[in-house]
Amino acid sequence: MTGIAYAMGQSGAGGQGGAGGFASFIPIILMFVIFYFLLIRPQQKKAKEHREMVSALKKGDRVVTSGGLHGRITGVSDNTLTVEIAEKVRVKISRANVSALAQPAQTPAAK
Repeated sequence: MTGIAYAMGQSGAGGQGGAGGFASFIPIILMFVIFYFLLIRPQQKKAKEHREMVSALKKGDRVVTSGGLHGRITGVSDNTLTVEIAEKVRVKISRANVSALAQPAQTPAAK
C-alpha cells in the first residue's frame, strides 16, 4: 500500500512541472525589482552626483574630505588636489577622497 501512495505522489508533482517552474521564479524576480528601485538606482544616482561634483571642483572651493579634514583648494591637477587645511599647511589628496563641497569659491561681484 505504501508503494502505491508513493507512486501517486510522484506522478502528481510531475504533472505541474512546466507551469510551476516559472511560477516559482516570480517572487525572486519581484525581489530583484524591489532591490533595484530601493537600493541600486538611488546609489547609482548618488555616485553620479558625486562624480559631477568632483569634476567641477576648482581653486578656492572649501571642501570636506572623506577623512573629515576641512580645507580650501589651492591647487588642482588631473587626479589630485592641494588643500590648505591651516595657514601654510597644505596637503595633497586624491579627487576621489573629497566627500562634500562645503562652500563654493567666492566669485567677484559684477560692478
